[in-house]
Amino acid sequence: MFISKRCNCNPKTDNCCRSNKDISKLNQIFTVVSVKSRLEILFLLKSKSHCVCDITTHTKMSQSLISHHLADLMKLNLIEGKREGKFIDYYLTDKGEKVVQALESIIS
Repeated sequence: MFISKRCNCNPKTDNCCRSNKDISKLNQIFTVVSVKSRLEILFLLKSKSHCVCDITTHTKMSQSLISHHLADLMKLNLIEGKREGKFIDYYLTDKGEKVVQALESIIS
């Protein structure tokens, strides 16, 4: 015989459930960081800012692929770029740093 127990939570008053908006935001972040190349870029930018040419050297990816990944990371506000003469140095935002820290805590 199967006995089921109903949940006694009230999603409107209890802090047990996340909103669909929060779940969608998390889904977007996990979708972006699920790509190995983007993870490499995030962890590279953890130590210091880099221009596209530096990221190309470190990751052995093409410039166009890196630019594509940087655009995806920027859409979620995980990184930003700052112009330095002819180059743009990319760095982690506060949100990006939190994501990298969270990912590191999972593997440690």
